[in-house]
Amino acid sequence: MSSSLTRRSFLGLGAAAGTATLLAACGDGTVAGPGGTAGGTLKWGWSTVTSWDPVTSSAGWDVHLLSLVYAGLTKLDEKGNAVPALATGWKYDAAGTTLTFTLRPGLKFSDGTALDATAVKKSLERGRDFPKSLIAAQLANVKSVTAPDATTVVIGLAQADYQIPNLFAGKTGMIVSPAAFEADATALATKPVGAGPFTLTAYVQNAKATLTRNPDYWDAANIKLGGFEAYPLPEPATVVAALQSGQYDVAQIPGSQVEAAKAAGLPVQVIPSLVVAVLDVNIAKKPFDDPKVTEALRYAVDRAALLKTAQFGHGDVAYQPFPKGYAGYSNSLEGIYQHNPDKAKQLLAQSSYGTSPVEVVITTAKAEGVPEQLQSQLNAAGFKATIEVIPQAQATQLVYVQHSKALFVDQFAGRDSAVQAFQVLFGKEGLMNPGRQTPPELADALAKVSRTPLDDPSYPSVLQAATAVAVKSMPNVFLYSVPRILARRANVSAIPEFTAVQRFEGVTVS
Repeated sequence: MSSSLTRRSFLGLGAAAGTATLLAACGDGTVAGPGGTAGGTLKWGWSTVTSWDPVTSSAGWDVHLLSLVYAGLTKLDEKGNAVPALATGWKYDAAGTTLTFTLRPGLKFSDGTALDATAVKKSLERGRDFPKSLIAAQLANVKSVTAPDATTVVIGLAQADYQIPNLFAGKTGMIVSPAAFEADATALATKPVGAGPFTLTAYVQNAKATLTRNPDYWDAANIKLGGFEAYPLPEPATVVAALQSGQYDVAQIPGSQVEAAKAAGLPVQVIPSLVVAVLDVNIAKKPFDDPKVTEALRYAVDRAALLKTAQFGHGDVAYQPFPKGYAGYSNSLEGIYQHNPDKAKQLLAQSSYGTSPVEVVITTAKAEGVPEQLQSQLNAAGFKATIEVIPQAQATQLVYVQHSKALFVDQFAGRDSAVQAFQVLFGKEGLMNPGRQTPPELADALAKVSRTPLDDPSYPSVLQAATAVAVKSMPNVFLYSVPRILARRANVSAIPEFTAVQRFEGVTVS
C-alpha cells in the first residue's frame, strides 16, 4: 500500500470537524521560507510538559508542545489521514510486514547534525528499547529498523500492522537527535533536540517555555511565527482578562468562559478533538476488584449532568473513547450505561459488599466541579464516596506509575493511531489501565484491527467491533467528549482546526 493511494478518512470526522484551511500569511505580509524571515511571537496559555523527551513523556497532552520542537516521518492532516512530513512517502509490502519510508534529503536537527536514515533508525530503536521508555509498548511490533541508504528507512514488523504511518505521526514517532541522547539522554527532559518548526531556547519548569522559529524545518515556508511562548493552563476565572490584557494571545478556555470571551470581543473556536473525560478504574484495588462494583459504577454516573457542569454543554455524553464521526465510534454502544442509580444499588447488593454502602475514594487534582458532583451521584447510588485531592505534579507518579489509586478523575487526550489509543487505555502496559489486565478477546480484536488496511472497506466495522469489546470488558468509565476551545486576540489569525495535535502552520500575529 503506497502513501499516494486515495485513502478513507481515518478519523472519518468529515464535515463534523469543520473545514480547517491552512491560512496564508497576513498582517505585515512577511513570507517565511527556508532560511528566510518570519515575524511575531505567539503567547499561548495552554499547558506545560511532563518531559521534553517524547520517550519519557508521561502525559498524552504533552504531544501538543512536543510537536513544536519535534517532527515525525508523518503527520496527520485535518481529517486524521497520515500525510508526508520528514518522509516524502512510504509503501507496505504485500504481506503488510515491511514498511519502507523515503526521507527528504538534507534534513537537519536543531543541533545541526544530519537527520538521515541512520538517525531515524537510532531514534526509533531508542523508543522501543530504552529501559525507561513509555512508548515501548507501542513499538513492540517493530522487529527491525534498517537504513540501507541515507534516505531510506525500512521497518520490519513481527505482524502485519497498517497503523504504523498514523502511529509515527504522534509522540511515538517523534525523531530525536541521536547526538543528543547518546551524549546525555537525561538532558532531553529540559533541553529537547529535534527537527520541529521551533527550537526551545529557554525553559522554566511549570512556568514558561520560550521557542524560536527553526529555519531548517522541512516545512518552514508555512511557519509564519517568529517565536512561541508557552505558559501553563490559565485559571478559568482570569483567562478572559489575561487575553484582553495581552498576557496571552491564544488560550484554551473552559466551556464556562465561552460567553464571557465572546462578550469581550475575543474570537472563539470550538474545535472537535479526541479528548474524552474518563474515570480510571483500578480493578486491582478495592472495591473494584469485585466486577459487580465496577459495573455499578457505570450506572451510578449521570454523564449528562457532568457534561453540563464541566463543559457548559460543549461536547457530547460519551460511553466510549472515540467521538461521534470517528471511524471507531460504535453506534451500538450509545446509551449502554445510562444513568440508573437503582440498578447500581442492585449490582452493589449482589456484590461481595452486600447492602452496606460501598466505600470508594475519588482521587483528583481538583475537588471542585466534576469530582464533587460525582461524589454526590455515587452516594445516591449506594456508594459512600470521599474525595482525595493530590497535587497535579504528583498525579502521573501516583496514578500512572505506582498504580496506587482506585478511582481517578482523568482525561484521555486521544492518539494518532486507534490501536495506540487502545494500548494506552486498555493494554497491559497502558498508562490509563492501572489494573494491568487485558482480556484475550480484546487483544484478538486489536490484532485484527492492526491487520486491516486503513483503506479497506471493512476497516470501520473491524475497529467498531474492537471498541465494543473494550467498552464492555474494561473498567474505564467514559463521561463526555472535550472539544478544544480556544479564544484568541483579534490580532491573531484563525487557528487551524486539527483534531489530534494542535498545529500552527500559517498562523500570524500582527
